[in-house]
Amino acid sequence: MSQGLVSASYIIAAVFFILSLAGLSKQETAKRGNWFGIIGMAVALGATILNPSTTGVAWIILAMVIGAAIGIRLALKVEMTQMPELVAILHSFVGLAAVLVGFNSFIDLHPQAVNEIVLVLGEDLSTTLESAKAAFMEVSTQDKGLHLEGAMLNIHLVEVFLGIFIGAVTFTGSIVAFGKLNGRLSSKALALPHRHKLNLLAVLVSIGLMLMFVQAGGALIPLIIMTLIALAFGWHLVASIGGADMPVVVSMLNSYSGWAAAAAGFMLSNDLLIVVGALVGSSGAILSYIMCKAMNRSFISVIAGGFGSDGVASTASDEMGEYRETNAEDVADLLKHADSVVITPGYGMAVAQAQYPVAEITRKLRAMGIKVRFGIHPVAGRLPGHMNVLLAEAKVPYDIVLEMDEINEDFSDTDVVLVIGANDTVNPAAMEDPGSPIAGMPVLEVWKAQTVIGFKRSMNTGYAGVQNPLFFKDNTQMLFGDAKESVNQILAHL
Repeated sequence: MSQGLVSASYIIAAVFFILSLAGLSKQETAKRGNWFGIIGMAVALGATILNPSTTGVAWIILAMVIGAAIGIRLALKVEMTQMPELVAILHSFVGLAAVLVGFNSFIDLHPQAVNEIVLVLGEDLSTTLESAKAAFMEVSTQDKGLHLEGAMLNIHLVEVFLGIFIGAVTFTGSIVAFGKLNGRLSSKALALPHRHKLNLLAVLVSIGLMLMFVQAGGALIPLIIMTLIALAFGWHLVASIGGADMPVVVSMLNSYSGWAAAAAGFMLSNDLLIVVGALVGSSGAILSYIMCKAMNRSFISVIAGGFGSDGVASTASDEMGEYRETNAEDVADLLKHADSVVITPGYGMAVAQAQYPVAEITRKLRAMGIKVRFGIHPVAGRLPGHMNVLLAEAKVPYDIVLEMDEINEDFSDTDVVLVIGANDTVNPAAMEDPGSPIAGMPVLEVWKAQTVIGFKRSMNTGYAGVQNPLFFKDNTQMLFGDAKESVNQILAHL
């Protein structure tokens, strides 16, 4: 394949990626958007492999086969409730790739860096590294367009430094997000003394190391020190964010991975990688902004701490009064005599896989002439759009799934609200308690309805660790148990 054809293929792939993003913006076109993304990636991979400057094609194909086998297995095995943590761990791969590309670009430009690696790691590895050095020196004798001087050299060194920094932050940050989402790490925010000053110090030291790195024309020691700082910085950045902010963290890491990919594109002089990285980085940043706005939070405040880290402790349940318990038969009777019903799902519905019986209840109630709609909070679940995907999976019609801003004004005219597995997104303390950790966060105002039914396993707090006074209000009744079993019991009584 000629170089011109490769460039044309890259343009075609970039167009498909843009069409993919456009398709993913709406539920009705999301499937088409996914197909556009698959086609674009296939074109990009094909053009890269057939590029006349590409060597080691056999190794590339072997790596692709292994990666595809692992990816297909995970895709078939993963549950929808595990999708947020899968996305988080995939972001870590992008970050690690950027780090490896950065070091490879540095060594390609400075083959003598292998000598420095020998000094850093010790003489025990000298034999192995000397053979590696010989291989690098052989490659360096070929003209690869890396004989840079002056301003071009400085620009390339900055690209390498920033690419490794962003990649390292993304790598460890994504691993911590993965651990928080799957429960292996505590969802509580890590509150180290002077944590904000530590973050600022890490950034300032990294800037100083970059100046040293560029002034030296590329030196390995500052690069390694920066990498270690960036790895620790990424870990601390996400560890210090509370559980309620994890949806924003996932989209933030998505943005980071895009910028890491763009940095790798600059280092490799690959226009398509730059374009795709910019698309992912900018769209992730926009999504993070939208979600922060939905939570009445600034992006800076989220990455600096997160919910639960600075606010006043929530009021204990025994100070909020008593709750009233109900049963599936009574809830079914309420639903049958209602004119308007709103269902507000949360992560508890996802965990219980209750979306299918919920969809069946929706169909039965609508067949009775009852108006049924869904109210979706922008940060419901652990991933942006999580609830929308679950409901679409259960064949719930798109036109009755409404966003928070569309449904909030209608709660006062609603007979029954079913709060299935949601907690923080329906918490009135956000509006009524200035001392609450979630004060100011826009929520679904379900308490304005005539009757609220809360589906919970127990009276424990939600993922953010904040108690919800909704469940103690006079018009609220609690239905305890597994959400799927509870919904199936209601369905049977209907």
